[in-house]
Amino acid sequence: MTTVGNRTSDHEIDPIFLERWSPRAFTGEAIPEEELLRIFEAARWAPSSYNSQPWRFVYARRDTPHWEPMLSILNDFNRSWAQNAAVVMIVASNSLMLPPGADKAVPSYSHSFDAGSAWAYLALQATRLGWHAHGMVGFDKDRAFAELGFTEGCRVEAAIAIGRKGDPSLLPEGLRAREVPSGREPLSKTVFEGKFTG
Repeated sequence: MTTVGNRTSDHEIDPIFLERWSPRAFTGEAIPEEELLRIFEAARWAPSSYNSQPWRFVYARRDTPHWEPMLSILNDFNRSWAQNAAVVMIVASNSLMLPPGADKAVPSYSHSFDAGSAWAYLALQATRLGWHAHGMVGFDKDRAFAELGFTEGCRVEAAIAIGRKGDPSLLPEGLRAREVPSGREPLSKTVFEGKFTG
C-alpha cells in the first residue's frame, strides 16, 4: 500500500499517482513558459497507435491576449474557478492517421484513447513540477472547434486548466467542501480476468 494525504492505494504504487488530483482552487500565479513547455514535452512522449500522436493542444496563458477568449469558451461554472488558473487549454484529437507505408490517411480507431494518454502524461508532469491540471468537459465544443482553428477530422475532447493549488476559500462557497482528492473504486469493480462480469 502507498499513502499520500487522505489517499491510500490497495497495492504499492509510485506516490505520483496519488499526488495527482484535480483541484479547482488556484492561486492565479503565472506559469513560466519553460515549465509549461516541460509539461507539454511529457505529453509528447505518450504512446499512440502507429505512433500517430493525434493529440492537439491549443492553450492560453493568463495575462495574454488569448486568455479572455479561451476562458470565455468554458461554461459559467468552470469559468468561475478556472479564471484563477495559469493556463487554460483545449485538447482535440485527429481522427485520421497515416500508417507507416501508406500514402493516404485512414480513420484512427484509437485517436481519443491516445489523446487521453497524452492528457495523463501532461497531468502527471504538471504534478511533478508542483502544478495541478484539471480536465473538464463543461465548455462550448462547437465554439472551441470553430474559433481555435481545428480542422476537419479533429474531435474536440476536453478543456484543461493548469495552476498552482490555492486556498479553497478562493472558491465559490458550494465548491469548498469538495476541494479534496477523491478516492477510487476497488479493482474488483474495474478489472476482470478472462471475461467482463460487471
